[in-house]
Amino acid sequence: MKAYINEFENYLKEVKNSSSNTLESYLRDISQFSFYCDTLKLRSVSSIKGTHINDYIDSLLKAGKSPATTTRVLASLRCYFEFLKTRDLVNESPVAGIKHAKAEKKLPEILTSKEITLLLSQPDCSDFKGCRDKAMLELLYATGIKVSELISISLSDLNLQIGILHLRNSKQERIIPMYPEAVKALANYCNNVRELVVADHNTNELFTNMNGQPLTRQGLWKIIKYYADKAKINKDITPHTIRHSFAAHLLENGAPLKDIQEILGHSDVSSTQVYAQLMRNRYAQSYKKYHPMAH
Repeated sequence: MKAYINEFENYLKEVKNSSSNTLESYLRDISQFSFYCDTLKLRSVSSIKGTHINDYIDSLLKAGKSPATTTRVLASLRCYFEFLKTRDLVNESPVAGIKHAKAEKKLPEILTSKEITLLLSQPDCSDFKGCRDKAMLELLYATGIKVSELISISLSDLNLQIGILHLRNSKQERIIPMYPEAVKALANYCNNVRELVVADHNTNELFTNMNGQPLTRQGLWKIIKYYADKAKINKDITPHTIRHSFAAHLLENGAPLKDIQEILGHSDVSSTQVYAQLMRNRYAQSYKKYHPMAH
């Protein structure tokens, strides 16, 4: 196999016009597979069968490689044997028909109710920034909205008198209620801070950074990370963690899955069902931990 790797590199550059990252990873994958073939004493590319490919992928998974990595390796091998076919070095690709290893769907990280309360209590509302941050955190947990939605909310989307957030986009419209503490934090920000922070008083944006410019996703991520560290919450927290926690807590307290789907704006209930799975896993863990006969 090693005899053709230089030719394969030229094929990737000249025919496939591959990026430098693709080039590097594909050549590395093929070199490692070539070493594996040497250990099996497979001296010619025509002697490689589908069973060899399957066994190699299995060996990678057993060695702890992720499904994403093995999927890329299969793509490298598929491209390599495609190249060999153009040179009439093989008649059929042994990779044909081999399916990608499915990545396990990772359940989302959530915060407990106690951790959420701790996180929301971190901003110091005696200054402008703390007042704004408190309003943002409360709004995230009150409504379960995405970061992209929060940074694009307009002042007119809020109705603080009746405590609702009205979201509109080209695909759907959602009206989400807000609990009193969130309404209070938002009212404090809107009435006492927003006009002093927003640079352009004609803008309808609800939140900006402290220079009055549009708030970015990265900026919001840093804010949440800062308060999570301040609260000493030892979890990998992102803005989406609050959305996950919102949904999980509603479900845990008896909210119907269909209602949670509507609030989150999921077009398919299967996206929401991950929270039901999360709850089942938590209950199973508690059962194993606390039931006297489960040990």
